[in-house]
Amino acid sequence: MRLRKKVEMLFAHLKRILGLGRLRLRGPYSANDEFLLAATAQNLRILAKIFPAPQQTHSTW
Repeated sequence: MRLRKKVEMLFAHLKRILGLGRLRLRGPYSANDEFLLAATAQNLRILAKIFPAPQQTHSTW
């Protein structure tokens, strides 16, 4: 049940936040590409949480 909840939450995020409730492209290949692009964006979001961006140092002139 825990694993199912994890997967269901990922799909819920894709549908609500990334707007994938309805595919905009037509055809099986285009729909697959659109879904893969949304899943990639979601994976990048998760990676950004795991590995935060390094802090930039501000140099004074």
